[in-house]
Amino acid sequence: MRKLRMLALTVVVMMIAAACQADGDGEGNGDGDQAENTGTVNVLNAMEPHEGEAVQAAVDENIGDVDYTVEIEASPDFEEQFPIRAESGTLDVALVPQPGTVATEAAAGTLVSLEDLGLDIAQLEETVGEYLMSLVEFEGEHYGLPTNVNLKSMIWYPKDDFDAAGYTVPTTFDELMALSDEIVADGGTPWCVGFESGSATGWPATDWMEDIMLRTAGPEVYDQWVTHEIPFNDPAVVTAAETFGDVMFKEGYVLGGAADTPSIAFGAAPLPMFDDPPKCWLHRQASFIIGAAPFPEDAESGVDYDWFPFPPIDQEGTLLAGEFAVVGTNGNRPEVADFLEKFLSEELQCAQGGDPLSSRVSPNINVGPDCYANEILADSAAVLTEALSSGTGRFDASDLMPGEVGAGSFWTGMVRYMQEGRGSVQGVLDEIEASWPAA
Repeated sequence: MRKLRMLALTVVVMMIAAACQADGDGEGNGDGDQAENTGTVNVLNAMEPHEGEAVQAAVDENIGDVDYTVEIEASPDFEEQFPIRAESGTLDVALVPQPGTVATEAAAGTLVSLEDLGLDIAQLEETVGEYLMSLVEFEGEHYGLPTNVNLKSMIWYPKDDFDAAGYTVPTTFDELMALSDEIVADGGTPWCVGFESGSATGWPATDWMEDIMLRTAGPEVYDQWVTHEIPFNDPAVVTAAETFGDVMFKEGYVLGGAADTPSIAFGAAPLPMFDDPPKCWLHRQASFIIGAAPFPEDAESGVDYDWFPFPPIDQEGTLLAGEFAVVGTNGNRPEVADFLEKFLSEELQCAQGGDPLSSRVSPNINVGPDCYANEILADSAAVLTEALSSGTGRFDASDLMPGEVGAGSFWTGMVRYMQEGRGSVQGVLDEIEASWPAA
């Protein structure tokens, strides 16, 4: 596992470390000196309002007797507010979903390391695993604490109709394709797909690519792809993109057709599964979709809908995402360190798992299945724990790549691929490769 330490941050750091030294030293306050308790810990985040309220309630009810209050600030402008507050020195804590963004701020000296806060890194690695901790390591110190994970390798289906039709949950990719063919033969449409997400349109398609790349090339090559040790148009990436195309471009497989997917809102995409009869039968999306695209109010998990893992292709793999608690220079205080330890504790993590719409899954391996609001969340937590323990779990690649790619050309390239069809695959990948920033 030691070799994973710098994988997630290597590319970003090479580009920014030299240019972003803050006030000439680039080490934040680095001396470990902490300011006095201010009585309040502000936690900036990108949660939806409901999730923010649920987390606030969990903290208030379970943090115990402390000499500070916690403000869970869910901001619709998180992407803009986080760097502004970090760079102005007004940030206490932020829950950041992109490790690459953490790298940028760590290199700029705007964050405080967990070591400077006095946290026990060895204990944290035992609690959440070395892989997750390695994603936010910069120049030998850690700048983020994993506090939530999402299982991305999930395929949802309308269980009651699925069972009534006599369909069987696939355990291999070949079986998944055979199931899709069977649905078409029965007069149905297998896949519900939508990639529209405003200015971020295309990101759900990158998840498809990542899930497939992990299963066709394996975790080690996936890591090389993330860090640009292999180019974006490498044959391994071409194979993954073509396999993605085998699903998207096959006649009758996708509701509305592949070319329409960039105009179908990702949150609305699964809803036709609940029509009578279903207009489509399968939807690949992460565990958070329950809250992001509320299923019908009367739909019951395990009865009206369920999920199965994205099956293996040539290799095993599990795609995940999540958030990391990072501390700004304004947060180098004893109550902030205390809050972080409590926020990751079994008790407080368990309390957060009790809200079904928030779909929060704990990275703390000690949090048991009884903590979760339903079986779907409990099962996804078990899959994540097994993947991280076995070394087959990998973080969302686009969140680890330089922003110009992971939140830019990768998104737009997948949109172009859907609109122009199978024959555009090489040109799309060549274009993304050309956009990768020079070291």
